[in-house]
Amino acid sequence: MPALTQRRELFSGAALLGAAMMASAPAMAEPAADLVPNGASSLADLTARLARAPRRRDFKTVPMILNDRSQWDSEALDEVLAYKPATKQAWDVTDIGGPWLNAMRNSLNVQIWSFGHKDFLVVCETHGTAQLALYDQAMWDKYGLAKLAGSGFARNTLIEEKTVAASDPADYENPTGIFSAMNNSIPALQRRGVVFMSCHNAIWEQATKLAATGPNLGGTDVATIAADLTNHLIPGVVLTPGAVATLPELQRKGFAYAR
Repeated sequence: MPALTQRRELFSGAALLGAAMMASAPAMAEPAADLVPNGASSLADLTARLARAPRRRDFKTVPMILNDRSQWDSEALDEVLAYKPATKQAWDVTDIGGPWLNAMRNSLNVQIWSFGHKDFLVVCETHGTAQLALYDQAMWDKYGLAKLAGSGFARNTLIEEKTVAASDPADYENPTGIFSAMNNSIPALQRRGVVFMSCHNAIWEQATKLAATGPNLGGTDVATIAADLTNHLIPGVVLTPGAVATLPELQRKGFAYAR
């Protein structure tokens, strides 16, 4: 069988259509995991379950320490923890300006094409400044989050689709294609089944800084700002009570730790 034909069989026809659709869709559209490899039945099932799992985004205030399952995305987190295949990796990411998106992309590529683990699942627990990447642009504009992100981030570029997102996914060896470093973005990884998890503790800490120094907040308290940030997590994100504490839960379920 010719190599190109083999490549085309890796992905469904829906993936080809999805790539074109994503190129013209708004950056904040609900992510579709249309680049999950054919044959990755467990990963496809998980992404479907996560799409159905509820996300509460109507908070008025939130407490400093979450003490009830209704305060985080418990159903979605349960789905991830219950994932059965042995090939799964949990990333501990703290620096928005670090190489994390590129490293996760490389990990996916090697696991899928080098080792043949089509059901390989990547989970990304973000905290520190990396947490800022999981807020929509409205929050960046409202609270001036660029000042927390540091140099190189006048806006949240990590949630923006790249032009190469419309490339042919069958050509996985293309050095400027959909699986290359030219397509490092959060939506691109979500389309491959990567689960991004948000840290409530990081949200609270950032809300604390904003309450103390944020412009034109009119005395808004930390609990209200934290709720506002939580309500504006980008689509697909799983809110956890705290990244550092959730990572051991993932490790107990067989996730390999990476950072």
